[in-house]
Amino acid sequence: MDELKDQEVKSEVESSEEDFELNHTDKLVGVFAEPGSTFKRISIVGPKTTDWLIPILVVIIISIISNYVMMSNPTIKYSIMEKQMQAVEERFDEMVAKGQMTEAQKEQQLQQTRDFMDQQGGTQLIFSTLGILIFTFLMFFIVSGVFFAVTKFGLKGEGDYKGAMAAYGLPHYIIVIQVVVMVILAFVLERFIQGTSAAAILDSDKTTFAGWALAKLDIFSIWFYAVVAVGFAKMFKSESYGKYFGMVFGLWIGVSFIFWLLADALPFLRWFGV
Repeated sequence: MDELKDQEVKSEVESSEEDFELNHTDKLVGVFAEPGSTFKRISIVGPKTTDWLIPILVVIIISIISNYVMMSNPTIKYSIMEKQMQAVEERFDEMVAKGQMTEAQKEQQLQQTRDFMDQQGGTQLIFSTLGILIFTFLMFFIVSGVFFAVTKFGLKGEGDYKGAMAAYGLPHYIIVIQVVVMVILAFVLERFIQGTSAAAILDSDKTTFAGWALAKLDIFSIWFYAVVAVGFAKMFKSESYGKYFGMVFGLWIGVSFIFWLLADALPFLRWFGV
């Protein structure tokens, strides 16, 4: 009888611990320390809007601040302008080759473009801030929706879109660390840098296959997507991680590769980091 009572008490304690609702600070720490148990508890109690909204807002704020800090450094700002001017000059060279402008007109246009960039520093910062705000939210909802659709209908997971937003949103605290490291790297390398991948550090040409592959060698991105996979497994009531790791990393690498293949035909896609 005593053993039976002890088992009942133990079961009640475990049930009580599982039903205990974590505050947001606990969830933040849990993403880094115990993502599996953290998402399992969230799935039992139910996800909240703050589970994805706060991390996304923090990423946006840190990204805007980091952008301002980098643009405030003359050396980094100059490296940005030189990269932009290089792209402009390549386009003008093509126009000269086609007879659409003369060499003298090209040089005149280049100087005017450089002067315009010098004068538009504040305006560029405003547009960059708006771009970060809109793009971050837009991509969050799209990617969450894709992961949800594949999980729900492909993997037959038991969950809803709100759970998918929590599973994808909460790990964004890892992105915060990534952005901070990115700024540090920018000051160390004395140039503008977008990301913490091998391609970003080596300044590789991402339009080549080697550059694309190096862009995937990123410890923070791998860490982020690994936690996302754990989050989806727990939020959609699965005890197996394998298929969720396959789903998350398959989509990350697969979609990126498709965008890379399309980039030659549609150059604007390169703005999406392919």
